Amino acid sequence: MEPPKLTHDHEWVIHISRALEEDLEEDDEPVLTSIFSVPKTLMSIKPETYTPQLVSLGPYHHQRLELLEMEHSKLASAMRVQKHIKEIKFRDLVNRIAESDCIIRACYHRFLVFDQETLAWIFAIDAAFILECLQTYSSITNRGSLLRISSKMAQLIDYARKKTTHDHAILRDIIMLENQIPLFLLKEVHHAFYYYEDRDEVLADMLLGFCKDLSPIKYFNDQQNFREECFARAHLLDLLYYMVIAPNLQLSTDCEQEKPEEDKEIGWFRKAWKLILKLLWYIYFTPALLLSRIFKSKVVTLILTILFTIISTLANRGSKSATAIANLISTAENVAENLEIPSSHDDGKDESPLVEEIAIPSVTKLHKIGVKFRPTKGGLRSIKFDKSSGSFHLPVIHLDDNSEVVLRNLVAYEACIAPEVMAFTRYTELMNGIIDTEEDVRILRNAGIILNRLKSDVEVATLWNGMTKSVRVTKVPVLDKAIEGADTYYSKSWKIIKVPICAMSDAGQFGPFDQKNEK
Repeated sequence: MEPPKLTHDHEWVIHISRALEEDLEEDDEPVLTSIFSVPKTLMSIKPETYTPQLVSLGPYHHQRLELLEMEHSKLASAMRVQKHIKEIKFRDLVNRIAESDCIIRACYHRFLVFDQETLAWIFAIDAAFILECLQTYSSITNRGSLLRISSKMAQLIDYARKKTTHDHAILRDIIMLENQIPLFLLKEVHHAFYYYEDRDEVLADMLLGFCKDLSPIKYFNDQQNFREECFARAHLLDLLYYMVIAPNLQLSTDCEQEKPEEDKEIGWFRKAWKLILKLLWYIYFTPALLLSRIFKSKVVTLILTILFTIISTLANRGSKSATAIANLISTAENVAENLEIPSSHDDGKDESPLVEEIAIPSVTKLHKIGVKFRPTKGGLRSIKFDKSSGSFHLPVIHLDDNSEVVLRNLVAYEACIAPEVMAFTRYTELMNGIIDTEEDVRILRNAGIILNRLKSDVEVATLWNGMTKSVRVTKVPVLDKAIEGADTYYSKSWKIIKVPICAMSDAGQFGPFDQKNEK
């Protein structure tokens, strides 16, 4: 959506002059941009998973025509907040937010064309609406000091947690990247209207409860640590990202730190020796393989057959020789048309999203050679492939109606903040690589790795197969080690390797000519 044009040219001048004249202390830390527009490469695939469908929060989608209906519900939330606490007026809260105008604008990647007062009203009303929705995740909702939720709002956010399609749409909109508002504003509004002593703890519980409900990977070992870090996060999506990724922040170095120096040297020696053996294999068996493939070729067989028949026909010198040759040529043309000869049109396949999949066999292919899939309670760091037992360890993932939006917006947010290790994006690439069909999903579901609350396994397969785009190449040593392990194990399986007759029985272990069924 194109940003609205400035109503008056002098609004830009007012904003710039205010920013330059703002009396910020020298020791204040700079505010980092944390709320971005979704990258176009991601938005182009499935825009409805990044664009709010029911309610706008913050300035990016404010007053979009198709979202105006929910403005009545947001205004009603603000009115209930105002009636609940009469000590201060809602305008006082707006004025307090306006004092942080420059800090708020710095959180957004896109230039905000709204004037100071309008922006403050947007955030005050939206924050009140979000807080009212979050109260369903409070463990002490019935406490007298909390805001009593109206019957309409109770239906809207479904107090009993039996969410309707409407409820899920609200939750999905709240977690979208372009619908985020700074978390410190939620805290500001919460403090303005709730006066009990442990209000920070209550707000933290609500925020964490919301993220737990939407998180696809349930990994929360240190609940107290998450509560302490809660208000250090930029916004709700950032908090969810931190809860999923926090136990895996060292994924880039874990692989190297696990091995002592001696093991590293031995590893390099083994790699060098393996490379030498592969070269010897290549030199020794290449001629045999080439000759074997040449003589097994359909084209060569056809040519030899034609030549042999022509010679035989001419040798007979029968009256029907010309007719026989003509018929032979006609037959050869028909056979040639049916040969599977690669054409230049095959190059177009490189543009298919499947080309972006990582090199790893599907779940079904791994299962057929005896690989066992084991669920783990850990996060992404727990992903590994055990070659000795042929076991693939993967974290349990919960999938429901909200999962696709959550997954895509986590990937989009990670792409925007561009951490050194894009662990979550690599995880989605791994799942996309091993899941092709509903059979793959069924195997993982039976193994307890996928908890499917969608209508069918087909929907899960479609979800993962649609997540193929990445804004840049991602490498995560811990995950890449598991991917390489599974691929190597599959390649070396005796059920997959096809060795020439002249080769030694165990020669295939070096693998340069190991053949896999195409994925």
